[in-house]
Amino acid sequence: MHRLYSFRRCPYAMRARLGILFAEMKVELREIVLKNKPAQMLAISPKGTVPVLELVESGSANSLVIEESREILEWALQKNDPQGLLSTDLDSANALIDRNDNEFKHWLDRYKYADRHPELSQLEYRQQGEVFLQALENLLASNTYLLGDSISIADVGIMPFVRQFAHVDRDVFYSLSYPNLQRWLREWLEHPVFLQAMVKFQPWQEGDELVIFPSDTPKGEKA
Repeated sequence: MHRLYSFRRCPYAMRARLGILFAEMKVELREIVLKNKPAQMLAISPKGTVPVLELVESGSANSLVIEESREILEWALQKNDPQGLLSTDLDSANALIDRNDNEFKHWLDRYKYADRHPELSQLEYRQQGEVFLQALENLLASNTYLLGDSISIADVGIMPFVRQFAHVDRDVFYSLSYPNLQRWLREWLEHPVFLQAMVKFQPWQEGDELVIFPSDTPKGEKA
């Protein structure tokens, strides 16, 4: 069984878990503690960030490693895509995810940890991040999801980061003039696949029993 190293609250790890779920796969899950990363993960991925997917092939002593959340998401959906998340304008989807990862995440980190980046105020960092939020709001003004009336890889790739931005200060986020984006995010936070992605697991230690993801637990925490 393929093995996924993950951390529940990390948006990149959420993206990977959502990809596994939408692809209707099962993997061995190893939930980690960022301050105490297991040697087994660092041995296959020295960069030490999650998610890490170790592809374990039956009958082979070797394994392949996918170290980027976006690649895990794409790999899973290319294996199995029963809801057609790849049946969309992939150029537009990739452009949105690129912008999320290369532009929005920069401002998100500074908004969340403004005390570590005193060059600008938290308000100014939030306003920089809102440039991307406004672009998403414009897309959602005429669509249920970012690229149409069904979920696409763009929604799955971006939602965890919008969630993290919103949760820096929920009262502020829901007071902003992004009604369509707020509706989209609320619906995602209640989505059964997201709830399944957010089920809590104890941190993995060597010798623990195998943990299969997804589990049979029907719902995770609303987070």
